[in-house]
Amino acid sequence: MNIQLPAAWAPFFSAQQQQPYYENLMSFVAEAYRLHRCFPPQEQIWAAFDAVAPAAVKVVIIGQDPYHGWGQANGLCFSVNDGLRFPPSLVNIFKEIEQDIGEPLPISGNLERWATQGVLMLNAILTVEEGKAGSHQKQGWELFTTAAIQYLSDNHRDIVFLLWGNYAIKKGKNIDLTKHRVLTAGHPSPLSANRGYWFGNRHFSQVNQWLIQQGKPPIIW
Repeated sequence: MNIQLPAAWAPFFSAQQQQPYYENLMSFVAEAYRLHRCFPPQEQIWAAFDAVAPAAVKVVIIGQDPYHGWGQANGLCFSVNDGLRFPPSLVNIFKEIEQDIGEPLPISGNLERWATQGVLMLNAILTVEEGKAGSHQKQGWELFTTAAIQYLSDNHRDIVFLLWGNYAIKKGKNIDLTKHRVLTAGHPSPLSANRGYWFGNRHFSQVNQWLIQQGKPPIIW
């Protein structure tokens, strides 16, 4: 893929390029985009990394794979482009924010506004074929994004990791708890939320309280 790599993440990307899986993964992605309609748009595959330099990361949210409907995915987990209807999980995220800190539901589901404040929104799998959820699993993305989480854990301090659902919790199992804060809850999907595993987690106020304790500006959710 001839997509410019995020300069601020150069040491991380350089290390991954030396790993056996990386070349195979890039070949798979290039071929998938050549043969099928895939999301996010190719120039937004690295959007989460482009938006936040490692030293600026204050919060990490881990998703699973991109939305697979036309025009939805923009490279940030749970985020959709301006003007689109909010997917159910995003609706529940906004409802929890409203209940937790009183912020009303926003007009746009585009979460770039969080990224500019230091929130890294990282899907475990960064690409997907249209209409086929999970279609790019087990091609190497999981290794890549686990390495990204480990890179942040090892090389930085005082990051809050939000792990929603069993998949994300397993993904973050090696985060150094002596250096970082980890908050877990059920996934915001309707299935999990309706069973009582999402609402009331108060993660958004907890994140801000912790950031303030570390001398960092809180997130405007």
